[in-house]
Amino acid sequence: MFKWVLVIVLAGQVAMAGPVDQVEQVEQAARYAFDGLPQVVRVDRIAGRCGADETVNQTVAYCTTSNQILLAKGAADHPRTPYMLAHVYGHAVQVRHGVADFALAQIRQRRSEETMLRGLVTRQVECIAGFILARAGLAEVDLNDLFSDEPFTGSHWGRDPLHIGPEVSIGLAARAEWFARGQGRDLAACGPGEFTADLLLDALNP
Repeated sequence: MFKWVLVIVLAGQVAMAGPVDQVEQVEQAARYAFDGLPQVVRVDRIAGRCGADETVNQTVAYCTTSNQILLAKGAADHPRTPYMLAHVYGHAVQVRHGVADFALAQIRQRRSEETMLRGLVTRQVECIAGFILARAGLAEVDLNDLFSDEPFTGSHWGRDPLHIGPEVSIGLAARAEWFARGQGRDLAACGPGEFTADLLLDALNP
């Protein structure tokens, strides 16, 4: 489904010229807001790329080794896909702008708190995703309306091989809460606990 929009950069929101689908709106908004983010590569199937097997998310996955987001061609028009793309862009923002390095250092030093720390990182990812979706000019979304079960609990981002990527569960309610915060368009709100939004705000393009 396509929309006709004008080329405008107004108050940090990106709108594109010509027929642009929502996946492209999310991609362009993310890459406008933050430098160094991956391009989306549309593929027939994700399994077999970047060390992904059938256990990896088969809609979208972020390969940090090649700095690419792999998106299944057949998923582009699904109503969940703009959110799912924004989510993996949330991981990419953390990777490209220092949050992931900080988080990994903390996890290695505090193995007994790994579940809690990964939970904080995931909350921030959802908040960044909401921020990107809002910057793309898309309507607000409640994850409780899109999903009946928690998404993204399996491998969907990381280095090659993707099939050994992190697996984290924080519950659908927590994901929906932090995604909603991000849709408020205040990136400063994306700081759960000790993972502040400082690095995000430093990286955000004016």
